[in-house]
Amino acid sequence: MSKVFQSIEEEHQEFIKDQKLFFVGTAMAEGRLNISPKGMDSFHVVDANRVLWLNMTGSGNESATHIQSQPRMTIMFCAFEGKPLILRLYGTATTYHPRDPQWAELVRTFPNAKGARQVFDVVIDMVQTSCGFGIPIMKYEEERTLLPDWAIKKGDEGIREYWENKNVTSLDGHDTGIFS
Repeated sequence: MSKVFQSIEEEHQEFIKDQKLFFVGTAMAEGRLNISPKGMDSFHVVDANRVLWLNMTGSGNESATHIQSQPRMTIMFCAFEGKPLILRLYGTATTYHPRDPQWAELVRTFPNAKGARQVFDVVIDMVQTSCGFGIPIMKYEEERTLLPDWAIKKGDEGIREYWENKNVTSLDGHDTGIFS
């Protein structure tokens, strides 16, 4: 049975800390809905109604595009080990890029930010839990090092070139804001 909360309770925070994977959902008023898996050490609960997540460089940049016109964001965690649970955080996101004055303070929250392109600062207005009985049990093995290794090898200039080639326009042809 699902339950709704107005904030991230302590037990929710503990659950979030234990998860190795989360999903982010965003959408504009029209066009494609985006759901992205996220991993690494890229999520941080600031307080009961605020979270940060570090968006690493990838082949698309849909969440950043969507947030410019529709700042709503849903973040979902689900237990693949232990007690079954699905936890959704609903909120309003603000995007910060390396060019923004807030970047230096926000990015310090994350231990490995090499290759990061945005930090999303999300104000949470609703938390929902549900059973997760249909989620398979899976065993976590290890973190992939491919993305941080790639970012180090590319260097800052190489990452910028990659963004210019892959991250300027969304799937629906909208500006992602990465250089705005």
